[in-house]
Amino acid sequence: MSDHKSAAKKARRDVEARLRNRGNRSLMKTEVKKFLGVLATGKKADATAALPVLLGIVDRAAKKGVIHKNAADRTKSRLTLKVNALA
Repeated sequence: MSDHKSAAKKARRDVEARLRNRGNRSLMKTEVKKFLGVLATGKKADATAALPVLLGIVDRAAKKGVIHKNAADRTKSRLTLKVNALA
């Protein structure tokens, strides 16, 4: 337990931030998995249409600090390469 008032407040804020970050990370990961399912069908038109939406979600997670900017860029790059690899 915290000895100082400010430490107790920080602990409360950390719990709220952790829950908020977990929700944002979960949303992002769920959308990536859905997109990978679309990729698995092999329909390039569907994947191309879904990609910008997913990239926005990943960018938003990076902007909120849920993931690092470089991790977001890496994820976006890998997903784009997978779409481009579809015939």
